[in-house]
Amino acid sequence: MAGVWTIILQHSSHILGITLGTVFLWQLLLAGYNLFLHPLRKFPGPVLQRASPLVWAWQHASGHQAFRTQQHHDRYGPIVRIGPNHLTFTNANAWREIYGFQIGKELDDNELPKARLFSTTVEKLPRSIVNADREEHQRFRRALSHGFSDSSMRAQEVIIAKYIDKLILRLHEASDGKDAAALNMEAWYNWTTFDIAGDLIFGQSFNCLEHANYHPWIAFILRSIRINAFTTALKYIGLKPLLQRLYMLGGLAAMSRLRECIDEMMKARLSMANNRKDLFEGMLKKKEEWNLSFDTLSANGLILVLAGSETTATTLAGTTYLLASHPETMKKLNEEVRSAFTNSGEITINSVCKLPYMLAVLNEALRLYPPVTSGLIREVPEPGCHIASEHIPKGTLVEVQQWSVNHSPDNWTRPWEFRPERFLEDGEGEHNRLDALQPFSVGPRNCIGKNLAYAEMRLVLARIVYDFDMKLAEGNGPWIERQRVFGLWDRIPLMVNLKPVGLER
Repeated sequence: MAGVWTIILQHSSHILGITLGTVFLWQLLLAGYNLFLHPLRKFPGPVLQRASPLVWAWQHASGHQAFRTQQHHDRYGPIVRIGPNHLTFTNANAWREIYGFQIGKELDDNELPKARLFSTTVEKLPRSIVNADREEHQRFRRALSHGFSDSSMRAQEVIIAKYIDKLILRLHEASDGKDAAALNMEAWYNWTTFDIAGDLIFGQSFNCLEHANYHPWIAFILRSIRINAFTTALKYIGLKPLLQRLYMLGGLAAMSRLRECIDEMMKARLSMANNRKDLFEGMLKKKEEWNLSFDTLSANGLILVLAGSETTATTLAGTTYLLASHPETMKKLNEEVRSAFTNSGEITINSVCKLPYMLAVLNEALRLYPPVTSGLIREVPEPGCHIASEHIPKGTLVEVQQWSVNHSPDNWTRPWEFRPERFLEDGEGEHNRLDALQPFSVGPRNCIGKNLAYAEMRLVLARIVYDFDMKLAEGNGPWIERQRVFGLWDRIPLMVNLKPVGLER
């Protein structure tokens, strides 16, 4: 036996060389196939990305993928092949062709399915509205829909207002007696939205505003954004078995720690009355009928907390930066808000809906700084489909990336300019495809919390504008350009000088 190992060790360099040579030759042959024989060979894109998935994976893991893809669209046009089997689109109609209801299909096949490459990796995770199959997703959505209805939202207004009042109070405390105090508004918005989400879902706050700091669980979540991008990159290059092993070795323990806080909050919520008017009311009413496990309830609670807080805070931070960077736009919004109300008590869900310029400002911020920059990747089923007037073969990964579609000159006049007026009326020589902006996606899996998000953003922004003059503090630089994005933005502090507006207006 020792002799065998001796021979192997003596020839190890040759064995390694043969192995590496074989791998290199295989990759070379595969790249040649992808470039010259693949069914997607006619679609334009950068050569290296058409040849190998490694480039996209590296870009995604390093936080640059969305920006690179947008640059490729500028060069190659509205359809770009960014991976051997992967297409992105900037045509506005592609939103409904990829994510919308598929007309003429049976009920159980009415949408392009999620890409199996990403959706079937870690099978021990409990089902939630995010990773559920079609049937489960429809069940979860029906149960949750009541909590997101217009009537429920208005019943929840008192909860939302409580935390916005707390935000304004804390900001006044931080700026009291100071000349335009510089505060990190990126953090204050996040603390507010997480506190609101905690109460609307679990009946209790994370107390972020109270302590002016992140709850340890939330801090852990925000740190994990980069890890999620890395795992997505591993899936993309075919290393799902390795990811499964890593999950079993360490990821399962990390997930358990992550779930501890949510599980405790879920137990507390289950002890409350089922008729509490919050986002989770409908699902809890179906708990017995649908035999929903505690893990399923907890997993859905986790998803709702993240979806209901992080993206809203991102939009508020981006809106604040863009407004403070454009004084004339800020002046218009100040005039609209401050002329509409005589005191802050008049700022309600109903009243902020009567501020058209504010809505235009939020939509323009969602366009220039979308909370989710990349697309939700779908997989074309048998026998293929038509997207943007092109036949796309089965098995192709397809998506619309918000950063690309929102900055495409095919959809927007002067796409890099912050100009809310484009959502009110087109000026001379302008052409804006307003339907290209879909920050909450479309179709059967669009964001269920769209109306709540708009209401929350309008209320927070109206109260901030009513109470404070805002100006960017020194040192922010090009705030958006300094960030990277890993599915969600890896945001940096946004320092803003806040000066309380005099009570006498």
